[in-house]
Amino acid sequence: MKTAIVTGATGLVGSFITLQLLDDERYEKVKVFVRNRLGIKHTKLEENIVNFDLLKDWKVKISGDELFSALGTTIKKAGSKEAQYKIDFTYQFETAKAALENGVKSFFLVSSLGANYKSGNFYLRLKGSLDEKVQQFDFERVRIFRPSVLVGLRSEKRFGETIGIKAAEIVTTVIPVLKKYKPIKASVVAAAMIETANSASSEKIIIYNSDKISDLIKHSS
Repeated sequence: MKTAIVTGATGLVGSFITLQLLDDERYEKVKVFVRNRLGIKHTKLEENIVNFDLLKDWKVKISGDELFSALGTTIKKAGSKEAQYKIDFTYQFETAKAALENGVKSFFLVSSLGANYKSGNFYLRLKGSLDEKVQQFDFERVRIFRPSVLVGLRSEKRFGETIGIKAAEIVTTVIPVLKKYKPIKASVVAAAMIETANSASSEKIIIYNSDKISDLIKHSS
């Protein structure tokens, strides 16, 4: 059985990754690195409360078989572009680097649909820059997931996002060519990540856009 590592375990996708890993018999340990406690107890859970600005103090603990990276925030919550960059790029990049140095073989990253390091949009450029950088790491497998708008119960209310999700669901149903923009459940993204972690594919780098993420679950069920 394997040991999984999760960063961003208190977030929307990360929380589902954690819960699904804990319920998966293929894993004997799930190590999470978080700033605040999850509020759950499980015999397989190893909870590490850390300061991501002081990675050097705990990076030796980032050991196991697979790293699931789901850290992320918004400018509104972070307070500035600089703060968002630190969370969405720096923390994840440095954690992945430490994991590789500690012998972790596989890396699974939550990115965003439209991520492109050349984009004029700050958020998409930020996500695309990280996607490009982690592909240069010498993991045996790198899997990047680019979901559309995520659906799930968040800790904070986002009224505008709720309206946007409903509108997108209608539009993408009426116009099939826009399928990849259809909102996707965070639980589905998490399940797809775990599915690929346990697939037989030895291809080094694969990037999954939102519609392909959903297909992974359909084909495995």
